[in-house]
Amino acid sequence: MINYFSKYKFIFYLCNFILIVLYLFPGSLLGCYFYDDCKIQPQITANFIVSTNHLYAYIVLSLIGFLTYRKKNQFNILSIYLIFLSIVLEVLQYFVPNRSFEFSDLFGNLAGVIIAIIIFYFFKKNENFEN
Repeated sequence: MINYFSKYKFIFYLCNFILIVLYLFPGSLLGCYFYDDCKIQPQITANFIVSTNHLYAYIVLSLIGFLTYRKKNQFNILSIYLIFLSIVLEVLQYFVPNRSFEFSDLFGNLAGVIIAIIIFYFFKKNENFEN
């Protein structure tokens, strides 16, 4: 029987896998599905200074991760992992056909992780981290 935390770890790992596939697919996998055109990227909301699609993706991924790994030492390691992932995936897009490295995307990735860290700390400020 799968215990409570194993289910959430599976969801977190699945979200990681999906994000990696979406980032490294040559073109837009979502554009292929929704518009029958792999060159069109669906846009959730208009971009401002950062890419909002990237911002939303990393907020969701980070919050799922932080809710899955609640211990303080796991939180620190996960924070470093998410920042590293956001940088590496964006840099790798430079080498993927029909994709490109963009600073607005990178800043959206990093802003999503940082916002999730702030949200997590805000809700956990009255609670002590588990050992």
